[in-house]
Amino acid sequence: MENIKEWSENIKNELTIEQVYDLLMSYGGDPVIKGGLIISRTICHGGHSHKLYYYENTKLFKCYTNCLDSFDIYELIIKINKLNGIEVSLFQAISYIINFYGLSIESPFSENHEEEIQDWKILNRYDRNNSQERKEKIMDFVYYDKSILKYLPRPHIIPWEEEGITREVMMHNDICYDPVMCGVVIPHYNIDGELIGIRERTLIKENEENGKYKPAILNYKMYNHPLGFNLYNLNNSKQQIKNLKKVIVFEGEKSCLLYQSYFGIDNDISVAVCGSSLINYQVQLLKSCGAEEICIAFDKQFQELGDDEWKSWTKKLKDINKKYGDEIQISFLFDKWNLLGYKDSPIDRGPEIFMELFNRRVVL
Repeated sequence: MENIKEWSENIKNELTIEQVYDLLMSYGGDPVIKGGLIISRTICHGGHSHKLYYYENTKLFKCYTNCLDSFDIYELIIKINKLNGIEVSLFQAISYIINFYGLSIESPFSENHEEEIQDWKILNRYDRNNSQERKEKIMDFVYYDKSILKYLPRPHIIPWEEEGITREVMMHNDICYDPVMCGVVIPHYNIDGELIGIRERTLIKENEENGKYKPAILNYKMYNHPLGFNLYNLNNSKQQIKNLKKVIVFEGEKSCLLYQSYFGIDNDISVAVCGSSLINYQVQLLKSCGAEEICIAFDKQFQELGDDEWKSWTKKLKDINKKYGDEIQISFLFDKWNLLGYKDSPIDRGPEIFMELFNRRVVL
């Protein structure tokens, strides 16, 4: 048992603050990194306030509202599932973290524990060797009636139009405006076009301190959903991905809207992960649509070639290739030529620069 405890502690301690951020994003926590600290919505008990703190130095979470205790990443998984009436063991929580990050780690579990993990179908309901089970959902979504959107105004959103997103594209994607919170309302659909969540992008600069994006709250109801188990815009682009066998994977929704605006709705092969991680479930989803190449078009997360951020970022991209490169071709729109600004999406500087990066994409 001591080996198991040490093993699980090592996994937890090796996770970077960015990886923890991505996990919180996947559960709709809308986290914000501030130095060695993450501030997230209190997803540990289904709360709305940003009072769940993660401290990188201790690798522990602290909830400053209902929970009022400290806990690690495994207990967070247990708490989230308990909210849905699902009892998850420590071994299952560890297994989930391994699968979420695609970690290649030798397990010290006994044969019986291995069987327990293999039988766990709550959060990881597919077997890599079983094509039928790959199609099963990892977790259940709440489905919403699209009619809720008809009560929201759809004015010209001038800041977005000035960036290049056309009104036609915004109307096609049901982009609305929340006059109460002064934010752009972005509906999220699953691959079958069912409404599973709504995000809101604030247009007020002062509000960006707590995160530019958050789940929309309409008529006192929050429309959050687990971002890591869906791909924004796949409902629109799945047929063209099947035709071209390629997919562009952006970080944010606006990049997909720009892609449609520049290259046409009917030519769209883009999706967004709404973060900076690509998990195995999303890869399998893209493969099920016929993708044979995943073109990673994440935001530029370094200022100069060779700086510390560059080293960290290239390692992260190499890890993506290491995880999935054996089962599908992975390429990267990587700015070696200083064509983008710091934290720009590859499509932010217009279609010509995007195509330059696309045509010179890197294959490891």
